[in-house]
Amino acid sequence: MVTTIDATADAPGAGSAALKLFRKWGGSGAGRWLCSRLICWQAPYFASITPSLELLEPGQCIATIQHRRRVRNHIGTVHAIALCNLAEFVGGLATDAAMTRSLRWIPKGMSVRYLKKAVGPMRAQATLEAIGDIGNGAERIAHVLVKDRNQDPVFSADISMWVSPKRTDTSHI
Repeated sequence: MVTTIDATADAPGAGSAALKLFRKWGGSGAGRWLCSRLICWQAPYFASITPSLELLEPGQCIATIQHRRRVRNHIGTVHAIALCNLAEFVGGLATDAAMTRSLRWIPKGMSVRYLKKAVGPMRAQATLEAIGDIGNGAERIAHVLVKDRNQDPVFSADISMWVSPKRTDTSHI
């Protein structure tokens, strides 16, 4: 599969190194594994859940985690914070992949709902509201739904992302 990239600065994704990496290497299992590891190297805390990136497009991301000891709680289910971490991973990447070269983002808050005991591998999908006009900065919501192997929803999150123009003033450095 060949994907073309709109190289203009105003194109969604033009400012995302993660999207560029995924478009180059994400076409194979080994490439998706490599992308996942490199993203975790850049943001080390995500390595605690060993996410596997499946899809990354402007405003959308899908990743999975396996049910293993490192994400398990005392009752044998996937720990709530591991699910939050997975939600922030996909929500952040969906947001990052939607950025133009002139925009930046940062998570501002997260509202979560635990819908069912999380047992087995988990698959998270994030979708981001359209960025649109942000003026000097605006909040956009990344919606995340995590499902179990039976496709039953076990967790959902709404992550508030603050999107603003990149600073052009370097006097703060």
